Amino acid sequence: MSNSGKVWDIREAYKRSRANSWPGKGDVGLNQGGTDPAGVNTVDQYNISINSTAVDFGDLTSSRWISAGFGNKVNSICAGGNQTPNSVVTMDTGIFASKGNYTDFGDMSAPVAEMRGAASNIRGVIAGGYDAPASIDTIEKVIVSTKGNTSDFGNLTQDRWGATTTISSSGRVVTAGGYKHPSFQNTIDYYQIEHEGNAVDFGDLTTSRNNFSAMNSPTRGAFGGGSTPSYTNVIDYITFASTGNATDFGDMTENASYAASLSNTTRGIMSGYINGSRSGRSNFITIATTGNAGSFAELSTDRGEVSCASNGHGGLSDEVQRPSVTYMPGSGRGFLFGGSQGSLVSTINIFNVNTKGTTVDVGDLTSARQDVTSCSSMTRAIAEGGLTPSKITTIESLEIASLGNTADFGDLTEAKSTAGSLSNRTRGIVGGGNTPSDSNVIEYFTIASAGDATDFGDLTDARQAIGGASSPTRGIFFGGFDPSSSNIIDYVTIDSTGNATDFGDLTEASAPDQAAVSSSTRGLRMGGRTPSYSNVIDYVTIASTGNATDFGDLTETVGKSAALSSNTIAVRTGGQTPSNNPTDTMDFVTIATTGDAADFGDLNNATKLTGTTSDSHGGLQA
Repeated sequence: MSNSGKVWDIREAYKRSRANSWPGKGDVGLNQGGTDPAGVNTVDQYNISINSTAVDFGDLTSSRWISAGFGNKVNSICAGGNQTPNSVVTMDTGIFASKGNYTDFGDMSAPVAEMRGAASNIRGVIAGGYDAPASIDTIEKVIVSTKGNTSDFGNLTQDRWGATTTISSSGRVVTAGGYKHPSFQNTIDYYQIEHEGNAVDFGDLTTSRNNFSAMNSPTRGAFGGGSTPSYTNVIDYITFASTGNATDFGDMTENASYAASLSNTTRGIMSGYINGSRSGRSNFITIATTGNAGSFAELSTDRGEVSCASNGHGGLSDEVQRPSVTYMPGSGRGFLFGGSQGSLVSTINIFNVNTKGTTVDVGDLTSARQDVTSCSSMTRAIAEGGLTPSKITTIESLEIASLGNTADFGDLTEAKSTAGSLSNRTRGIVGGGNTPSDSNVIEYFTIASAGDATDFGDLTDARQAIGGASSPTRGIFFGGFDPSSSNIIDYVTIDSTGNATDFGDLTEASAPDQAAVSSSTRGLRMGGRTPSYSNVIDYVTIASTGNATDFGDLTETVGKSAALSSNTIAVRTGGQTPSNNPTDTMDFVTIATTGDAADFGDLNNATKLTGTTSDSHGGLQA
């Protein structure tokens, strides 16, 4: 499977790791663009561990300077910057292992220069900068291995430009210093790269300045040089795991500003600085120690205002996520089946409901489709029906512990899409859907035994785009289209057969698609189509009957979404919003409480109309 433009496929990563061909953290440092004094598009390459002159790597798509540079173990990115006569939104990307010219990655939300970036294995962030005529406090994010535009992450504690940004192996990002009119700043902020939100105060630099270098090991960040407004040779450092003021580290060999900064896990490089004139000279430090910097090899040309990226810095983990031999059923593994990303996809993605972050590709359905519905036992996940673009009867299964592609399980009693599904440990139930008329059919199957579905009974009203949720004994069907949005809530007793019974009403008429979840006691409906998009979360107590109660709001108004849960955490994934079709947003709530949803992370690809389930939802509790 090709990984161009996406996060690494877990199966390929596992195979390459076993073959010793998985990319580990490296020593490649790339110096991108800059001025000599005109803008240049040159990219040259250092080996961070060897003191030898930089060599040509390739070219950016256009000349620019004071951009943000960052990278993971595979990809480098150069974002924004100045380009006569204005700043640009352009983002370029290169591949560390392959010399050559950069290609287009996407665009920033606004033309910005004098900002800095940092990256983990998965996500990159760009903080602060100058968006004429003012400094800004914006933090934006991208998935480093997935081409596309930036999206909002949060805000720094203050607007400023010329701040520098670095990251630890635990994902803590630190943005330090900068200039906010009318003065230079010593502020240090921090935030976690996997959790969107605003930065909070960390401490202060030893001296207020901007346009300085930032180097990082997994545990320590070091800052060198800068403007105060005169050039300085100060190096100070922080320990990522704590908070507090920076400590003196030593001095550079000369006063310098606008130096690019490169790191592997032990060594930091400050290259291509300005000290009255542009210079290709460089300094290095051993990050774990303290002391003055030493001279390092020069760039291929004298230039300054360079951005940089490396494939071995301290923010990158050596970890390869792979199928675990210690996986425990019911530990929180969540699945997303198929969907639409502008076109139909067959992808199966997973994440752990209990750990904020992104999703990872682990396999494929037998065909690309959207409007899938899903359920599971603790050991087997089931995907039912969908649109390929024809409506299908297909039921497929996936062994949760081993992952991979789905296998044929059987067939539904009718070809349908946009049905609702729920389960307990032994039985899966599918209700309603579009055949293409609205259906009232409820059907069931035994999850442990492959075979066709059998008639269970009927819903109280024929409808599609239904949300399903369950306790171990009772199944709930929320809302839908009949053909207008419906507020109906039905219930069934899972281990019996028969027609559904009226439970009560939602707080609003809504078609939630797959965005319904449960603990063993409480069922939630999360957003949906009313027919406009909704941010409303409401809930019921499954063992009783009655109308739903307001729970809180999602982080965005959304429809065509999906959700899954453990017994405690509910996560809403993707869908379509008024401004994003589809969206990559994931947000979550704690099921036993009430209140608004908070950011969980991002899908590895924006997706809508997917099917979702988990190994630990409310129907699977003992």
